[in-house]
Amino acid sequence: MPPEVISILVLVAAFVIATTLSVNMGVLCFAAAFLVATVFGGLSEDDIFDGFPGDLFVVLVGVTFLFAIARANGTTDWVVQRAVRLVGGRIALIPWVMFGIGALLTAIGAVSPAAVAIVAPIALNLAAQYRINPLLMGAMVVHGTQAGGFSPISIYGSIVNEVVANSGLPGSPLVLFLGSFAANAVIAGIVFVVFGGLRLRRGAEARRLIATGSGGGAEVPDGEPVEELRLNRDRVLTLTGLVVLVVTTLGFGLDVGLMAMSIAVVLSVLSPKTGKAAPSEVAWPTVLLICGVLTYVGVLEKMGTIDYVGHSVAGIGVPLLAALLLCYIGALVSAFASSVGIMGALIPLAVPFLQTGSVGPIGMITAFAVAATVVDVSPFSTNGAIVLANAKDVDKDAFFRKLLIYGGVIVAATPLALWILLVLPGFG
Repeated sequence: MPPEVISILVLVAAFVIATTLSVNMGVLCFAAAFLVATVFGGLSEDDIFDGFPGDLFVVLVGVTFLFAIARANGTTDWVVQRAVRLVGGRIALIPWVMFGIGALLTAIGAVSPAAVAIVAPIALNLAAQYRINPLLMGAMVVHGTQAGGFSPISIYGSIVNEVVANSGLPGSPLVLFLGSFAANAVIAGIVFVVFGGLRLRRGAEARRLIATGSGGGAEVPDGEPVEELRLNRDRVLTLTGLVVLVVTTLGFGLDVGLMAMSIAVVLSVLSPKTGKAAPSEVAWPTVLLICGVLTYVGVLEKMGTIDYVGHSVAGIGVPLLAALLLCYIGALVSAFASSVGIMGALIPLAVPFLQTGSVGPIGMITAFAVAATVVDVSPFSTNGAIVLANAKDVDKDAFFRKLLIYGGVIVAATPLALWILLVLPGFG
């Protein structure tokens, strides 16, 4: 049996064991990575450690550490009150505001994980305080950032358009952008309806939660008064730190995890009492889970498993079927690995049959690019992991399973829908 096939079967076995025995899958995947890499892949320990997602580790720890401080000193509660005031107390508008902010940030050039790291902690605090389904709120944030992710000046858009140009294929940056925006907006609309958004709208008049500003407070959904929060020294310092985070990561391209960690350190030094408890608020089981799985995915890449599967599909003699399978491979693998890496690796594999003219290149490339990114709500992707780590007042294991199921539905349904709408008509 080829080692590439063995590596896939071991991953499936890890899923089964983690699900049936409630063992942390991150631990299982670290052990599996060691076994598969050394016994079947001929790789060294250094090769295994090369797959450890150090950047994601720092993002998860840094962002949750920083926002733990913000929660402890009341900054997030202050932001929540102002956000509710902004939408006039209409709670149903909040998920769409988060969607719009995420789309705007990525459309003007922010990397998707950086945008999610900035928006998700605030959004999920809002969800916890105003009883919005956290899966609804998390999905709206991620799909919002993906909706703007393929604008001509965005990171994703620039990379895909460059790959297409270098491959000598016709491309349309506008179709790519509008296709991604439309797909994510439609999915967000479905999520909004399915996970209780319409009920929020019906109850909006009863949930006018705008603080009066006189110190008397407002009413929360269960009728208990909420204190009108005001700015103090710690909150001003924290808000300043959050502004610095946004400016430095979006304006100057600095790493969001390292910046969040650095700002958290400064705040801890200036306010030791609130910073003391922050490390315990980091979602360590989630960090272990995500890092273990992605380390195993790194072993798969080193072994050539992903290329093995991609080349096997690209060699199919029926172009339309190959196009559909490539969309599914892009979606499935991207749920565990870098979306950009998958697009850069698999789009060139599709070049030979795209050049035959039997499949429209513009429609195919758009379908593939959207399929490979719309699944980033998976808890194993960077965006999904950030949502999972920042969810409040939920059973993290149960919420992980919900994200996993939702990601599975997206992987199963979206590539087929995109194939029908964009590939079958032969656009391009």
